[in-house]
Amino acid sequence: MNEPATPGWHLQRNAFGRLVFTDAQGLEHVGVVPVRAFPIDAPDEGLSLLGADGHELAWVERLSALPASLRQLLEEELAQREFTPVIQRIRAVSTFSTPSTWEVDTDRGSTSFVLRSEDDIRRLEGQALLILASHGVSFAVRDRLALDHHSRRLLDRFL
Repeated sequence: MNEPATPGWHLQRNAFGRLVFTDAQGLEHVGVVPVRAFPIDAPDEGLSLLGADGHELAWVERLSALPASLRQLLEEELAQREFTPVIQRIRAVSTFSTPSTWEVDTDRGSTSFVLRSEDDIRRLEGQALLILASHGVSFAVRDRLALDHHSRRLLDRFL
């Protein structure tokens, strides 16, 4: 299989760990941020590289179409930005009104967070949910029906 074609730009990490985008004219942009258009439904499709000023520098149709070294660099950066623990079990909820403190087991370990509003629970395709904690971390529930009975019962009070 042939290596995918290199785009007309270059991306690397500088000595401070920040991404540096070099465009086709050789102009460098420091502090580039990759942002997926559809991080949950289509993580491989549609990736925007934004400059420090928030303007788009490049659009990538498919992450998998990039050369391996470039794809790995972007995937490492995205993994840091898209930290989304997956809830495997809900141990307890402090109250059935909001704000409430949730104690959960995730794929990253046990933790607790504050749910400010029921509106911070977003329904996604199928039985998936995205829960935004008050401190800004999003927690995923891949399939709410696959949770244990106790977890489903607690969660259903908020849906």
